[in-house]
Amino acid sequence: MESLVVGDIAELRPNQGTLSLFTNEAGGILDDLIVTNTSEGHLYVVSNAGCWEKDLALMQDKVRELQNQGRDVGLEVLDNALLALQGPTAAQVLQAGVADDLRKLPFMTSAVMEVFGVSGCRVTRCGYTGEDGVEISVPVAGAVHLATAILKNPEVKLAGLAARDSLRLEAGLCLYGNDIDEHTTPVEGSLSWTLGKRRRAAMDFPGAKVIVPQLKGRVQRRRVGLMCEGAPMRAHSPILNMEGTKIGTVTSGCPSPSLKKNVAMGYVPCEYSRPGTMLLVEVRRKQQMAVVSKMPFVPTNYYTLK
Repeated sequence: MESLVVGDIAELRPNQGTLSLFTNEAGGILDDLIVTNTSEGHLYVVSNAGCWEKDLALMQDKVRELQNQGRDVGLEVLDNALLALQGPTAAQVLQAGVADDLRKLPFMTSAVMEVFGVSGCRVTRCGYTGEDGVEISVPVAGAVHLATAILKNPEVKLAGLAARDSLRLEAGLCLYGNDIDEHTTPVEGSLSWTLGKRRRAAMDFPGAKVIVPQLKGRVQRRRVGLMCEGAPMRAHSPILNMEGTKIGTVTSGCPSPSLKKNVAMGYVPCEYSRPGTMLLVEVRRKQQMAVVSKMPFVPTNYYTLK
């Protein structure tokens, strides 16, 4: 797996997971994914459904290459659905349907358990909202039953992708295809934290010759957070300096329900990336003031063992 991603997978403890990145030889991001080192002796990988064909081909090609070298490696695709139960009371709601003590399941760890009568579910303390919660990988045959059982609790409401989009944006999290893509490096995307220390030293991941020097030097552009009043900034809105020259583009933007302000992220040259820098954003052909802001915009609330 480490021959495909930038993260330190070997150091993961049993049932611990990490967000990582598939990269190409040019240093671009092919996809973001979560890799978990399961206690059952295999790696459990969740990547984006929108990149399913590309990601699967990438892994299958690598498996064939390693098998041809006589390595003991295989790839199995699970026919599972993924339910994300998110929010401050998510664990409390789920606890009613599981025997395991969820207080012992911190952020980015997982365990296989029966959930509301559906066996073989992998429950992971994560969810890409910035809030506490779980993602439940459930065998397809039990997915509707499980969703219905969870929805019986009046605390739980169905939420569409627009709701998750505003939450992940408030948390400063990237959406693949919008904020990161094959033409963005992890350093440009402000994702240097995904690069394992050992991996940086070994320079043994795809694109390392491009990415590692960027850590020490300067990159031409960086992903930044932006906040503004007035009309909400949207993807593709031009970002301008105070002289009115276009310097970048918004990649994601929406009104923040939590802050009652508009938040966005986008790419600007390094010299404009410092928090507090005043810029202009063009929205519906009108220029409005925006300020470079630290992310997350709303503090995250992940569950960690004290």
